[in-house]
Amino acid sequence: MSYATEGHRGHISLISVHGDPAIPIGKEEAGGQNVYVRRVGEGLARLGWQVDMFTRRTDPNQDSIVYHNPGCRTFRLKAGPERFINRQELFECLPEFLREFLQVPRTDDTLHPLIHTNYWLSGWVGREIRKHRPVSWVHTYHSLGAVKYDTVESIPEIAKTRLQIEKDCLEKSDCAISTSPQEQSDLREYVSDKGNIEIVPCGTNTDHFGEVDRHTGRTLLGLEPEEKLVLYVGRFDPRKGIETLVRAMAQPQVRDRFSFRLAIAGGSRPGHKDGDERERIEAIVDELNLRDRTTFTGQLSRTELPKYFAAADVCVVPSHYEPFGLVPIEAMASRTPVVASDVGGLKFTVVPEETGLLVPPKDVEGFAEAIARILENPQWRDRLGESGRQRVEEHFSWSSVARQLDRVYQSHLNQLYRDFFASSSAAEIRG
Repeated sequence: MSYATEGHRGHISLISVHGDPAIPIGKEEAGGQNVYVRRVGEGLARLGWQVDMFTRRTDPNQDSIVYHNPGCRTFRLKAGPERFINRQELFECLPEFLREFLQVPRTDDTLHPLIHTNYWLSGWVGREIRKHRPVSWVHTYHSLGAVKYDTVESIPEIAKTRLQIEKDCLEKSDCAISTSPQEQSDLREYVSDKGNIEIVPCGTNTDHFGEVDRHTGRTLLGLEPEEKLVLYVGRFDPRKGIETLVRAMAQPQVRDRFSFRLAIAGGSRPGHKDGDERERIEAIVDELNLRDRTTFTGQLSRTELPKYFAAADVCVVPSHYEPFGLVPIEAMASRTPVVASDVGGLKFTVVPEETGLLVPPKDVEGFAEAIARILENPQWRDRLGESGRQRVEEHFSWSSVARQLDRVYQSHLNQLYRDFFASSSAAEIRG
């Protein structure tokens, strides 16, 4: 008999050690993964799952348990000092996280037979849980070390450990979730030819993004009728390619032809890595004499972000590598075309000439040409925006993502129970 029944599908643990699904998006170490885990958890709860999300406590004043929608909650576990720790330094905290997870009191007769880990740090936890409990294990990477290390000059000491764990996550889990065909290809090329892979994309809130129309967004932001808005949304990180965008805006085909406002949206913390990157980007803006055309908005609230997406003529995602990327589908849900790097999951979300344009990463001239093409043709811009909205509604809503994951979970849970009953029957025969 299937484990899932109408109205109650069972229990699941979503593990996200460094990406707390209950904190505001935009803080350091908060971004796409946090959104993914929380929205997936809430969507699964609406389908009938009891969802417990596990993350690391980073402040002694944080609530131990945060309740979201019915059937979905976040547990914050002690793992190392109760303060922010860069994820590059979190590995030594994982054994304590594992012990805390295994000691969480259970209020019913289940031991959460299904776990879904996120990122390689959580993957280590999932691998170790399997040594203690008979669980079905699903893993989402969010970022691949083998690909990432090809794009950076300095490879951290933890790299060897990360690569081995990522290999174990593919070979030893029941299923690895790939968020795009490109990531699936990368897993096979860089990680292992063994293991099961299912493609389930990330999603976005199609009600929230798209609720503000273009005219209203521009009015709320005080834009002049002929002023073009070029938007970047994301963390301050060298791998995000903000420098490429800034230099593209200074190219003659953009700078000399259009009245524009470049909005760079994202939070930063002075004295931290992201704060250093913001200072570097601001210095480049000054060097190129773009200060009077550039706005650093800081972290945008949930209510402010849709206004910017709606008002923008184009949203630019110049990442050096992006396994999926939530920003493009948020922009497309807002009917805003996207110019993105021709890398990773961006090649899956953005359809060239239909929802936006793709450009080789770090190609300043290429980004300038692509941005100019969209800015000079408002009618084409609007057609790209409508096509983007349609694509998101069909493929990338959170309800769609939850349903796709639900099918994966049920398939592997059923296999877990078949294996369990088969082993129990064999034991009885031997006895």
